[in-house]
Amino acid sequence: MSSGSRNNYGEFNQKIDYVFKVVLIGDSAVGKSQLLARFSRNEFSVDSKATIGVEFQTRTLTIDQKTIKAQIWDTAGQERYRAVTSAYYRGAVGAMLVYDITKRQSFDHMARWLDELRTHADRNIVIMLIGNKSDLGSLRAVSIDDAKEFAQRENLFFMETSALEATNVESAFETALSEIYRIVSKKSLATNDEPGSTGNSNLTKGTQIVVPGQEPADTKATCCSSS
Repeated sequence: MSSGSRNNYGEFNQKIDYVFKVVLIGDSAVGKSQLLARFSRNEFSVDSKATIGVEFQTRTLTIDQKTIKAQIWDTAGQERYRAVTSAYYRGAVGAMLVYDITKRQSFDHMARWLDELRTHADRNIVIMLIGNKSDLGSLRAVSIDDAKEFAQRENLFFMETSALEATNVESAFETALSEIYRIVSKKSLATNDEPGSTGNSNLTKGTQIVVPGQEPADTKATCCSSS
């Protein structure tokens, strides 16, 4: 199984094999920016302010001996910033669909965010459903079973995280990035087999998440976890 390198929060001077754009989406105040800070810089700020417009951070990892630059985009969840959608989603090969486990409404809005994502992004984009703030389990308003059911129904990966305690943040991003890499590398191999192909024509485009003979539910079961 491929795995990403850990504790590598800075950029280094070496050849980049792939650049994967991943977008964070979900309601305001669910912790998208904190997840981004934790994954990209291993930081958490108790004074974090609402994101205005769009920002992105990068982090370089090694997956299957390939150097992957993850470009993670974060946008505000408020309705007034929804106009950025088409440009925001363009070229994305992965998405982290984030809700707050203590706010039922943020989970109920997942269907709407997912619909928007599928309207604007490649229809085969790799999607990870994230229930953030698992450190606040005593205030839980969304059960793990509800989230798993939604994820399996919509063919999503699922994981609960805590940006505050750094629980499953690495695992969530690495699972999504490893799946993207698996898809893109398979597509690259298939393209290289075609006569006259350069092998690099569609490396930034999403493809099918599930390969023949692999059941979606089994895939999700291996990555679903809670604190």
